[in-house]
Amino acid sequence: MSLSERVAQLRRARTPFVRATVVRAQQPTSAHPGDEAILLADGTIEGFVGGQCAQNSVRKAALGALQVGQSVLLRVLPDGDVHFPEAPGACVVVNPCLSGGALEIFLAPEMPAPLVQIFGATPIADAMVALCEILGYEVRRLDAPDGADPGNATAVVIASLGGPEAEMIRSALDAGVGYIGLVAGRVRGASILDGLGLSEAERARVHTPVGLAIGAKTPAEIAVSIMAEVIEGIRVGGLGVQEFRPSGADGH
Repeated sequence: MSLSERVAQLRRARTPFVRATVVRAQQPTSAHPGDEAILLADGTIEGFVGGQCAQNSVRKAALGALQVGQSVLLRVLPDGDVHFPEAPGACVVVNPCLSGGALEIFLAPEMPAPLVQIFGATPIADAMVALCEILGYEVRRLDAPDGADPGNATAVVIASLGGPEAEMIRSALDAGVGYIGLVAGRVRGASILDGLGLSEAERARVHTPVGLAIGAKTPAEIAVSIMAEVIEGIRVGGLGVQEFRPSGADGH
């Protein structure tokens, strides 16, 4: 399987990874400009961006890039002078190999887009699907409870205005979904939650009335208020952010 095919496979599986590319190399080193690899959250390296001496440094920097979701230029330099141009903001580590050699490797993390699962065949649900597409979010639309599996959804919004809402909430809670929105009035929403006998922590994960209080009236406006609350949870509350603690990432 080629590297590009592996990247496509990981994207389809919504698996976070880092794409590493050697952009500069100085002998003696076994890597060359253009060499590439994929690094997974468990520390696995697929491809080649340097020998054993560089791998631990590349692995550690790649996992750091996954944690913060930002690209980084890693400079693996010998303990001494090397004629590489300055690169402000780069991460610099010392090459532990006695043979020396210097590398610059660009590490670009790829995180899966937020996945929003929407239940219901209503105008609000329709508007939410359209907004998710504009935002670049993945959306999974369910018009019936059959086969409903929250899986690794970032957010689940129940916009059916009736039906098995309590069951959908319970399923999303059990799946560990961080944001669960129920489109319902204050009284009806509270009644549904009361009937589930939720713990305080579980109840805090269910938003009803759902959405930010912006005075929304139309289905499109309500969809905007809901997606604004989801965005706030992602960008401010860390919703959907994974914590990577792979074994062996520090070389032990």
